[in-house]
Amino acid sequence: MSQMRSRLLVKLSISFLCATIACIAVALEASQNWPGFRGPGATGVLEGYTLPTTWNADPAAEDTEGVLWRAPIPGLGHSSPIVWGDRIFVCTAVPEGDAAALMLGSGGQPTAADDARNHQWMILCFDKKTGEALWSRIAREGKPRATRHIKATQANTSLAVDGENLVAFFGSEGLYCYDLDGNLKWSRDLGVINISKYSTGWGYASSPSIHENTIVLTCDDPANPFLVALRLSDGEELWRVARKGICERSWGTPLIHKGPETTQVVVNGWPWVVSYDLDSGEELWKINDGGDNPVPSPFVANGWIYVVSSHGGKSPIYVVRPEARGDITPSQEEPSNEGMVWSTFRGGSYMSTPVVYGDYLYLGHYSTVRCFHATTGEPVFVEKLPQPASIIASLVAADGKIYCASEHDSVHVLSAGPEFKPIANNPMGEPCFATPAISEGVLYFRTTQSLVAIH
Repeated sequence: MSQMRSRLLVKLSISFLCATIACIAVALEASQNWPGFRGPGATGVLEGYTLPTTWNADPAAEDTEGVLWRAPIPGLGHSSPIVWGDRIFVCTAVPEGDAAALMLGSGGQPTAADDARNHQWMILCFDKKTGEALWSRIAREGKPRATRHIKATQANTSLAVDGENLVAFFGSEGLYCYDLDGNLKWSRDLGVINISKYSTGWGYASSPSIHENTIVLTCDDPANPFLVALRLSDGEELWRVARKGICERSWGTPLIHKGPETTQVVVNGWPWVVSYDLDSGEELWKINDGGDNPVPSPFVANGWIYVVSSHGGKSPIYVVRPEARGDITPSQEEPSNEGMVWSTFRGGSYMSTPVVYGDYLYLGHYSTVRCFHATTGEPVFVEKLPQPASIIASLVAADGKIYCASEHDSVHVLSAGPEFKPIANNPMGEPCFATPAISEGVLYFRTTQSLVAIH
């Protein structure tokens, strides 16, 4: 009897161990998803694997190095790749006839691209391991309903996925929800959303955010700015709040942050950064007077909400307590208050969303990298990247490294820490405007012509 009991206990122990290992494997796989712009929690950080430091992905090079695979992407888009399981997704806009014009290098003149011809707005799915094209879908076909700056594209936004639903929002060209095999579940037309300045549409760029059964979209057309929440399962509108007088324009993706009592939606904007209650759309807190072209997306680190912007003489960094309420605008004399952990009025980034990694906040601003202590706001360094460099994409970090993709055909890699330590400048052969994705030790870069896996 005792031997039978011992054997039974051994069998139960083995079964429990196998179940535990299986659960760990599932958890590890899930933890390597990159489900939307800037990855898990929109932080730009995903640990768990060793990541590459040096490579040569220039297709014109005699010997490429570190390239797992390369897949061509038709058309033009600054959409970042996203990952779920063994699939990688990206969207693009394919014009009829000649290739779409794209301006490289600095130049903020209000020059609109000539896009008055038919386009196809497409969603593409690839095998994450091999780069094999699995499926593609045309979400919409026709002439663009809004103009774009010649440095932007008609497909700036990244997709969002939750394991069952794949959401694409092209601004004026509509909202679409697919399953992961590319079957359309539903679509919605939210009208023309022309994010303009100086009478020129600069291109829609705010990606969708998903939380449980809710999608949130920022639609800050200066003529009719609004924030809207829709039910993920069927696209029905849950609430909509006008942002007239709150925001004249913005391009950042809304942050959805779940707290102990309240889940809030934080939207970068000008002249106000505002947080809303996800359930009702009610305003929770706000900050006045940032950069007048707010592009970076809010994100959470250290349990706090980080918001930056730049342009028009202002370049603030705000670090907000999630429990903040009311007007928490800081001043030069009082850069912190009950709702504000710390702030500074110089040092924010213009196009690129920064990353908090370890004890430090890193920001890419064209060829400059700035670093602050993430919990105190103490300045750490301001340095120039090796030339040429122009950081439009947002920064990502893992494995002790900071990755800075440049529109000048390369990716700069920095060693994380309080000292400025460039350790590699890796050729891509094509400009990088899109923020890379990370999954299972592989970096996925979307260039102007390709999707490239680096290992």
